[in-house]
Amino acid sequence: MSAPGKPVAVVTGAGRGIGQAIAVELARGGYRLCLAARTREQLEETRAASGLAPVDSLIVLLDLAEAPAPAALIETALAHYGRLDVLINNAGWAPPRRALVKISEAEQDRMLAVNLRAPIALTRLAAAHMLKAGGGAIINVASTAGLRSPAMESIYAAAKAGLIAFSRSCFSELREGAVRVSVVIPGLVDTGLIPPNKHLDRALMLKPAAVAHAVHQILTAPPGACPAEIVIEPARNPERSR
Repeated sequence: MSAPGKPVAVVTGAGRGIGQAIAVELARGGYRLCLAARTREQLEETRAASGLAPVDSLIVLLDLAEAPAPAALIETALAHYGRLDVLINNAGWAPPRRALVKISEAEQDRMLAVNLRAPIALTRLAAAHMLKAGGGAIINVASTAGLRSPAMESIYAAAKAGLIAFSRSCFSELREGAVRVSVVIPGLVDTGLIPPNKHLDRALMLKPAAVAHAVHQILTAPPGACPAEIVIEPARNPERSR
């Protein structure tokens, strides 16, 4: 276990894209990190980008689609650091956009597990610890798909809509215990989750750093204030006319 002192943040989906940008932002803010994802090489890249020593940037390999993974992640973080101050539920997954009837049952189940079931489980477990410890912050990364429910994204949109509703409810429920729950809802972000698409101008899409900045705003809000919900849109529309 590393020495007590600096706050600890768990970041899921930390190997690339938004998760990596958030991890780097948190490291700059003085946090020790628990970096979770499926690929060691990517997590090693995030660790290097964070500038943190291995003792302060714990790597945890797991697949959040597997039911035991959330408990294993929280237990591992607490065993290593002895504390948990911030949970960032960032991991997400979706196959390329296509009609509902062409989505397999396995894809359906994985979308619901990674995008909704795992964040719910992680929040429940982290909140139990934070309430006993006297407080903490939980930030869920959703998507504007959960607000707009676009065609060809039905299951992903349903999962993200559920995560937004879950976050709102948890904010109301946990605030009196000094556990702040927020949700960041970005529009199109230029990450590997969105494959090449001739109808998208990637130069106009949000960058992962924009989402990391929103997380920073939440965690550095004045005492007594909680930015419970932040929606971030590209300044210009990256979707070309079809």
